[in-house]
Amino acid sequence: MADGLDAIDWAAPWLAPYAPIGQGVASAVAAGASSAIALNAALAPVAPPVRFVPQTDLPPGEAYERYIFNSGCCPTREGLHDFFNGLAWLRFPLTKRRLNQLHVAQIAQTGIQPVRGPARDGLTVFDENAAFIRAPDALWDALAAKDWQRLFGELRPLWAQAHLVLFGHALLEKLVYPRKAITAHVFRARSATDSIADLDAWVASDLSAEKLARKPFAHLPVLGVPGWWSANESPVFYDDRDVFRLPK
Repeated sequence: MADGLDAIDWAAPWLAPYAPIGQGVASAVAAGASSAIALNAALAPVAPPVRFVPQTDLPPGEAYERYIFNSGCCPTREGLHDFFNGLAWLRFPLTKRRLNQLHVAQIAQTGIQPVRGPARDGLTVFDENAAFIRAPDALWDALAAKDWQRLFGELRPLWAQAHLVLFGHALLEKLVYPRKAITAHVFRARSATDSIADLDAWVASDLSAEKLARKPFAHLPVLGVPGWWSANESPVFYDDRDVFRLPK
């Protein structure tokens, strides 16, 4: 399969929310469809959040986010990055639409600057690298404090009560080739249930430019999640200070 999609391991636990849709989209691309056509075929028939179009449809000089907002079309290149962006639109349409609205509002306020301000920087980090977690307070507190030994040692049984979903499309792209150092920006969610629909609705309702400007994230090397990588069954996995860094 072209553009790296054949390297995706759909059995990877972090891809569980995406595999039912993603495998079909990837198969359509393998059969010769463009990514835009394959993603459009997977859209819900009623009120799709966007339509996917080739990257060449983006007019020269037009801001990507503003074009999506005005046209309802998402320019899509071939390859892993935009493939996972498309899957994020399919699984989290409310959150993706809210991010787009916030981006466009920021562009209206400040224009396109060489250096993003705090709000647009936070929006970009969220869109590219966020993960969502519903977890007991003790687990979240240990994660936020970078108390790795407590998080993955004493509190390890509590991970059975946690629900972690990766959202950022650059994060998902990087994990096609897993490396120990790959780290997510984790956003704590308080949705009513673990369902993707409830999670999507809650996150979309909670997002604001002001909140994201404050970078409300904890940092999590995702291959440390119990059950996600066989090597982390050994406690020495977490002794690597280049990955599991101490708080500053």
